[in-house]
This record gives sequence, C-alpha cells and structure tokens, in this order.
Amino acid sequence: MPEQLTTTQSLMATYQRFPLELAKGKESFVWDTDGNRYLDYTSGIATCNLGHVPDEVKEKVEHQLSQLWHCSNLYQIPQQEQLADILIQKSCLDQVFFCNSGAEANEAAIKLARKYSQKIKQQKAFEIVTFNQSFHGRSMATLSATGQEKIQDGFYPLVDGFRHLPFNNFEALNEVSNGRTCAVLLELIQGEGGVIPADIEWVQELARICQRNGLLLMVDEIQTGIGRTGTLFAYEQYGIEPDVITLAKGLGSGFPIGAMLAKTDAAKAFDPGSHGSTFGGNPLAATAGKATLETIQRYHLLESVQENSKYLKRKLDILKTKFHHSIVEIRGKGMLLGVVTKQDAITVVHEARKKKVLILSAGQNVVRILPPLTTDRAEIDSFLSVMEEIFDSLEKEGEDLWKKDI
Repeated sequence: MPEQLTTTQSLMATYQRFPLELAKGKESFVWDTDGNRYLDYTSGIATCNLGHVPDEVKEKVEHQLSQLWHCSNLYQIPQQEQLADILIQKSCLDQVFFCNSGAEANEAAIKLARKYSQKIKQQKAFEIVTFNQSFHGRSMATLSATGQEKIQDGFYPLVDGFRHLPFNNFEALNEVSNGRTCAVLLELIQGEGGVIPADIEWVQELARICQRNGLLLMVDEIQTGIGRTGTLFAYEQYGIEPDVITLAKGLGSGFPIGAMLAKTDAAKAFDPGSHGSTFGGNPLAATAGKATLETIQRYHLLESVQENSKYLKRKLDILKTKFHHSIVEIRGKGMLLGVVTKQDAITVVHEARKKKVLILSAGQNVVRILPPLTTDRAEIDSFLSVMEEIFDSLEKEGEDLWKKDI
C-alpha cells in the first residue's frame, strides 16, 4: 500500500493526502519543506495555469492588496467589471455572474436554468440532463448533477431534477428532451471521470437537439477553460455556441474565483435578489483573474500550448508503443491528458513523486497529466524521462505475467 500522511486530528479526514508538505512554488516547480524540488504537472489540479506565483499576476495582486481587499456587491467593483468585459469579448456569451469556486458556478447555472424555464419561458420544465462519469461539484445540487455513484454515496436523498445519460452515446440523445427538460449540462472533457473527450459530432448533434427543443446548452469548463485545451475555452474546438458556460480553477491563477457566463436571453432570469455571493468577484480575486487573462494574451500562450501539447502527446504515443503491455491509450486535449494503464494509476503517481514529479490519477487506471500552460520542451522531456523509467520498471516487474499471456 502507498504510504499515507497522518494529519492533525483537528482536520476532518476528507482528503487522502500525500506525505509531502510544500513550502513554495515558482513557475513549473514546487519545493517541499526539506528543500527538494518537484516538477509540478498537476498545476494545483488545473488551477495554476500560468505556473506558480506568475510575476504579472503577483504584481497586480500585490498592488491591490495595498488598496482594497473586499467590497460588497452592493457597490460597483471596477476590477470585476473589467474582468467581465474581457470574458465577454473572448467568448460567445454576454453577461457574467462571479462566485468563488467551480461548484458555486455550476450551482448558479442550475438555478439560472430552472428560473429561465419557469419565469422567462413560463414553463414547468425543471430537469437538467447530465452524463454518466461526469463531475460537477460536491454541493448537494452539483453532486446530484454528477454522474458518479461514488461521489453521491452517503448523501441520499439527492436533489431531484437530474437525469444521467450515457456519455458519447448517440442513441441516448433521443432521451434528452422529455417535456420536463429545461437544460443540458456537460463537460467537453470528463476530467475526474477519466480524461474522456466528447465526440465532436455527438456534441454538435446534442447542440442541435437543445436548439430544436428550446433547452439551454450549458458547458462546464471548470477544468477545460482558461487555455487548458489549447483554446481559451474548450467549446471553441467543437463548433458550438453554448447558452451558458461555467469557469473557475485557472481563472484566478490560484486565487479562489468562479464565474458563470450566459447569453442575454438566459441571463434575464437573474434579477436583483435572485442569486448572490458575499465574496464573489471581490477586488482581489477579480484583479487576479484579469491579470491571468491579460498574461495569456500578452505572451501568446495559447499558441504555445497547442505546439507543446502536440509534442507531449506525440512522445507519449511513442511510450505507449514501447510499453504496450502497460499503456493502453493516450487521450485528452491540450494540457489535459490521460494515460490509460493496466496498472493502478495511483502506483504510477507515487512512483513519479519519488522521482520528484507530481501527477494525478483520474479513476483507477488513468494517470492525469496537467502541466502549466507555460511549460517548455526541456520540462516536457524531463517528465517523459521519468515516465519512461517508471513504465520500464513496471514492465520488468511484470515480465513473467506478460509471458504467460503469450
């Protein structure tokens, strides 16, 4: 069994923590309290998209720290308005609601969909279709929307009004609209569910069904947004225009911020008093978000992600060919990649940590790779070298088993 860190009894045991205490980070690297350096290819679970403590964001946040930290949403917040303007300019959406996390952004989308149906369209439809193996958050509504029983276990009864259909299944699309449906919520790459990309033709047919039946198409871009897949938003690669998208993680370079973007017609459902957030879009978080987006644009990082991710995936495909007894598939887009293995993924994660590289699992047999958008070829080669060592060792250990299969 991999070693586990025993934490203070003051903390609830909601996390299986690695025996690693991080002290500082810069760019693609973090250092533990003993001074050991690790290549961080988790990016704080797709959050530190610009790497750790990016200079441009740090400078803007430090200035804001000396000015104003918090301001109630009862007053105008220029930093929030400026960030919203950038998001709207860069997307197909028209208005923004700010909150503090991905779960809150999805909660806002769920509420918007129901109120849009009931108050704007004057319908009684309230169901939201989501998909098996999806992950939308851990609040009661968002875990009910999530298509994974292990996330829901112990929290019954769930919030009513969600139907889960098979992902990437064309026949299941016939069941999307049933007269009670008001919206569809989906990830274009199921991150927690195993790094599973949606089929483009399937998504486009789903979008047509939503349009024909007057359903809101809501895309959860919590993990795929802010350049992670090589475009600012993943939906840009699917030839669709969602009615709603949700963002968090990479939007604030590590500062807690979430956002729900909606087209004008849907956004009408939220009037004063219908929803709110004490901390959402506060000056500090909004400053971090604005600086993050400006940095991505200033340094043309999306082009870099497209080039480097192709290089990374090509090299991983070579490893798959070399270690075909261990590696089943390489999947994903941009800097959100999954290595499907015949071994337990957590074994690979722990072996990588011992070699000073941090990666994640996404289910039992998928290793999830989330480099910062700023990573370079030298770092990629260093990572690949470690992965080659790990799978070479795993195949040698299992050589007798492979021979038995012949």
